[in-house]
Amino acid sequence: MNTQYDLIIVGAGPAGIFTALELLRRNSQAKMLLIEKGKPVERRRCPKDKTGTCVNCKPTCAITTGFSGAGAFSDGKLSLSYQVGGELPDLIGEDFAQELIDYTDKIYLEFGADPHVEGQFQGAEIKDIRKRAIQAGLQLVDCPIRHLGTEKAQQLYLNIQNHLAAKGVEMLFETECENIILEGSVCKGVRIRDGKEIREIFGKQVVIATGRRGADWLEKLCAEHHIAHKPGTVDIGVRVECRNEVMEVINKVLYEGKLIGYPAPWRNKVRTFCQNPGGFVAQENYDNDLAVVNGHSYKERKSDNTNLAILVSHNFTEPFNQPISYAQKVGELTNMLGAGHILVQRYGDILDGKRTWTKELARANLRPTLKDAVAGDITAAMPYRAMVNIIEFIKMVDHVVPGFASPETLLYSPELKFYSNKVKMDADLETNIEGLHCLGDSSGWTRGLMMASVMGVLMGRKLIERHGL
Repeated sequence: MNTQYDLIIVGAGPAGIFTALELLRRNSQAKMLLIEKGKPVERRRCPKDKTGTCVNCKPTCAITTGFSGAGAFSDGKLSLSYQVGGELPDLIGEDFAQELIDYTDKIYLEFGADPHVEGQFQGAEIKDIRKRAIQAGLQLVDCPIRHLGTEKAQQLYLNIQNHLAAKGVEMLFETECENIILEGSVCKGVRIRDGKEIREIFGKQVVIATGRRGADWLEKLCAEHHIAHKPGTVDIGVRVECRNEVMEVINKVLYEGKLIGYPAPWRNKVRTFCQNPGGFVAQENYDNDLAVVNGHSYKERKSDNTNLAILVSHNFTEPFNQPISYAQKVGELTNMLGAGHILVQRYGDILDGKRTWTKELARANLRPTLKDAVAGDITAAMPYRAMVNIIEFIKMVDHVVPGFASPETLLYSPELKFYSNKVKMDADLETNIEGLHCLGDSSGWTRGLMMASVMGVLMGRKLIERHGL
């Protein structure tokens, strides 16, 4: 392979993929290298489909790592409003962000996305939901959703992967980027590990787009090389599961109901995220054997349940500057109680101050879709402030969705979102290190598939305009 490129992209998630795509769409002749720690799409297979339990794959989890990143292999939802997906609109402007979303959405359609858009229902039911949300002290965010579906997203991203390869983009899979190469305050390339071999690859421009999976690694890189950044928000919460009958109206009207509240007494921001009608709760594994919970939603395969995340945003002040480590410790403690598995507890048992037992789950109307989750007590590991916020928020949502606070509603833990390190950059996506750009969820500026893809599109344009690629 070559050792000199015009552009090196670290991470084959949406931000990295769409950087390369936009360059190609604008007829760039740049020599590009895409480096990915995981496997290509066609080799991303989770053994749990056959074994029924998580086997903690090494060296990487096929659900969180590989071409297309983690989001596409969970539920594959594209949020079509600038109001959802992080703080990139604060950097580039709301109108421009929406323009880029519309543009990026058309690219997804070209590669096989379902033309149907969820969450565009109009009528008395949406007004009633909004009225009850207002009465409960919640904000209802309107956001059309293009649902790719876990299995359909895999084919779509395979189409993109094949397109990039056909257009001459070199891709290295199962290759880890260990560090960047600096000369003074200029980034000259990256140091990679392919098996036992360590090599140096040089590029005129380097884009780091390692997703939530690589947020911790990027935070350490920023500290080591004085890449300007600041601790941002970290989300700690649970994955909630209800019967479809409870969520029937909101599933039909909104598909994904995005609710935001600020429960007493601390007024932390608490929100719903990643709602999966007829979906399945899933386990994902991160570094250091950290097991976290997520949700999958397929186009064809459906369950009797709906799951969604409830996330509590934590913003820390001086002198503390390790929010990712804080969230990881919460996850590790929960994993310890579950012997390495996800913990699940009934909402009613939390209010009664008791743990949940397996036999109690077996005789309820609501059966867990994550079969190997361990019944227990998540309150023994969840920080008091976060737990109270979650309980109070569930009570608020119950006014909007009657039955949401049912005693048998299931709470799985830990649900953690690692995008707390926010890299400082300008509207041209320039960092204080010349030749280095940080994109997507790992940069702290985006949350989710669409906005990360949008940031990649913008990066592709800026590489042409400012750097002549």
